[in-house]
Amino acid sequence: MIQEPATSTGPSRLLIADDNQQNCELLDAYLASEGYDIRFAHDGMETLEVVEQFQPDLILLDIMMPKLSGYEVCERLRKQESTSGIPILMVTALNEQGDIEKAVDAGCDDFLTKPVNRLELKTRVRSLLRVRHLTSERDRLLEYLADVDRAPGSRPSTPGL
Repeated sequence: MIQEPATSTGPSRLLIADDNQQNCELLDAYLASEGYDIRFAHDGMETLEVVEQFQPDLILLDIMMPKLSGYEVCERLRKQESTSGIPILMVTALNEQGDIEKAVDAGCDDFLTKPVNRLELKTRVRSLLRVRHLTSERDRLLEYLADVDRAPGSRPSTPGL
């Protein structure tokens, strides 16, 4: 039986990964009014574990963290099929051109420097989530169409159609 494509339900899931608790609390306070389901990680290894369990729609990732840097976390997430499509917003005190290039090379989707501007944060989060949800919807529709195409009797009986 062919199932209709699912629609996204519930609040978007965000993971804030920063070893500084105050930074986590500030980002949480800036985003609290948006109704997101927010989880936290405080080092690189914990970030990978939370991503696996929580499957966030977006990751806000600090670069300078213990155990694994944000660069290393980003590279590992991009190598796994199940996590390669999760948007990553680097949020860091590093702001040299080389830092931005290294973050982009590691696979991040966007970059914010600290101190974070509340409006800029909200705007970038919304934009990345919009792209994430549109991409997910496209993938669900493509899967649905592939199922329809494989279903018995779905092909036209007239040659050439």
